[in-house]
Amino acid sequence: MSTEVKVYEHTTPGAARGRIRLLQLYPRDMNIYGDWGNTLVLIRRAQWVGYDVELTSYDPGEELPGAVDLVVGGGGQDSGQERIKDDLVMRGPELVAWAADGVPMLVICGLYQLFGHRFLTGTGDQIPGIGLIDAQTVAGPGRLIGNIALKSEDFGTVIGYENHSGLTTLGPEARPFGTVTSGDGNNGRDRTEGARVHHVIGTYLHGSLLPKNPRVADWLLARAVEHGGGTWEPEPLTDPVEEWAERARRVALSRPR
Repeated sequence: MSTEVKVYEHTTPGAARGRIRLLQLYPRDMNIYGDWGNTLVLIRRAQWVGYDVELTSYDPGEELPGAVDLVVGGGGQDSGQERIKDDLVMRGPELVAWAADGVPMLVICGLYQLFGHRFLTGTGDQIPGIGLIDAQTVAGPGRLIGNIALKSEDFGTVIGYENHSGLTTLGPEARPFGTVTSGDGNNGRDRTEGARVHHVIGTYLHGSLLPKNPRVADWLLARAVEHGGGTWEPEPLTDPVEEWAERARRVALSRPR
């Protein structure tokens, strides 16, 4: 079964600077806590700086695009992970190959867990992952929930909202997305949050993540343009646009856990 392709044209004068092929993974089952907002932010910021965006979604049983420049996936309940797990394992080699080829990816919560080696549920069942990220997750006794902030080497202060019961441990081939300054992060013990490998970011940060962290959004877009053979040369955004993001950051940072 083929999937619908939607094209969002640039909003700047003149010809587009290029086209970004964006794929959203499993939006039917892995798209909770506002994670669709990440896709929307990538589309809008690309449009505002002169790029067209070609958006495709993929759910089990559909046809995976032959080539993409950027992949985004959200979180889901354990039941959602169960529904996609077989299809994800089948598609795993293609996703691993894309990542090795430089395709940037952002995967949140449930998909972050399944991009690792495995997820051990609270009932003792094992949901296999695709091993793209050197990490494994086990179900914890309670939920890690609330506003969270972390320091990231490339992105400065990153803020979001975590809501998960999985406890993730990174292996030596993955580095954390950031170091937790407020909140729990991967497991509430080692102060790590998320993981990075190649141009892939896995994280528990919902909220959505990208509206409050435009530096992360623009980094993903820059890597996507480079993967497509272009050079990231955006038109500067107007001050009100960046001020909205900064206001959202200030509000989120002021909220208690």
